[in-house]
Amino acid sequence: MLRGVQHLLPAELAEVLSRMPERQKDELEEIRIRECRPLEIGTSRGFWFLSPDGRPLDRPEGAYKPSTDVCRKMLERVTNHSLYAMEEELRRGYITVAGGHRIGLAGRTVLEGGAVRGIRDIAAFNVRIAREVVGASASLLPKLLDHRRQTLQSTLVIAPPQQGKTTLVRDLARAASSGEWAYPPAAGWPGRKVGIVDERSEIAACVRGVPTFDVGPRTDVLDACPKAEGMMMMLRSLSPDIMIVDEIGREEDAAAILDASHAGVAVIATAHALDLEDARARPVIGRLLDAGAFRLCAQLQRSGSSLAGRVFPVASAYRAPAAREPTNA
Repeated sequence: MLRGVQHLLPAELAEVLSRMPERQKDELEEIRIRECRPLEIGTSRGFWFLSPDGRPLDRPEGAYKPSTDVCRKMLERVTNHSLYAMEEELRRGYITVAGGHRIGLAGRTVLEGGAVRGIRDIAAFNVRIAREVVGASASLLPKLLDHRRQTLQSTLVIAPPQQGKTTLVRDLARAASSGEWAYPPAAGWPGRKVGIVDERSEIAACVRGVPTFDVGPRTDVLDACPKAEGMMMMLRSLSPDIMIVDEIGREEDAAAILDASHAGVAVIATAHALDLEDARARPVIGRLLDAGAFRLCAQLQRSGSSLAGRVFPVASAYRAPAAREPTNA
């Protein structure tokens, strides 16, 4: 997977990474570049530092350290030599590039009215490599089916970062859109219209509006569009049967998801959480769960390069708060 991001890297850094063992190259998921500090890589099997000759190291001693000049060149490449044009991305703390790869940024934040306006003096990058895994949803898909309506049930997909949430929902879009339900009783079900609101351009990895990942023949994508606004646009004009969004958590997200669920649209959404109890502790997600916006919860647990997890009804996961005993006046 190194090839997909090699063009973003300064020559010196690309040379070090090119010397890695082939297995690490194929399994590469993250490249953590910190100015004048050890270079680190991440795969599904763990994290390592890299020596100047590309050898994985368990400890930082002897690791290659990107210079200030290398990091400056890196910033120029990922911003196309125009920090000003990337002002909105810098405010959010990441830049998404062609192929759906996301580059997280760290440095000195610039505040305006108490809110983050952008990041300057950028001295660290986390290159998260997007990968398409056709069939990634096969083991979980049968558990998400709504047999009465011949579609998917509204589902909240939860897991900590880097556990495959985006990979899963991308493949769910492909399978549902193409009618590949991967389950014998569902044979002959039609493909469904799928709408993806891809705020960070990671699910479909659109280039000029056209998906570069396979998200299915009946899938429409609103690329680089805020989730809440995009969901309402989808409902008004594209009439999806299934709507997919990534990383919910804002108040406006909740309002749009409730509107979609009341309109009979199945919503598949992801959220960062260790488990359902953790998710419910987040006020916005807790309200959605209590309101019945999701019928199922899929809790992912990654096993090497494959995706697995458990699926259970949201309603059965909670015990209703005990009613308060009436008091005598």
